[in-house]
Amino acid sequence: MIKHHTTNALFKPVLSRMEAQKAATDKTAKAIMVQEKSVLDAKTQRLRAARIARDHKI
Repeated sequence: MIKHHTTNALFKPVLSRMEAQKAATDKTAKAIMVQEKSVLDAKTQRLRAARIARDHKI
């Protein structure tokens, strides 16, 4: 069975100006959220370690 390839199957369709702007905004927002999550996780780890150290001193 031979499958016929269409332009949409081989190449991504070109995004409109609004779609491209939305994609750029989504990508930027996701990057910011990932960065904020990593900062929050680092803070949580630091506070957890401080709490454990404090509890072992008592």
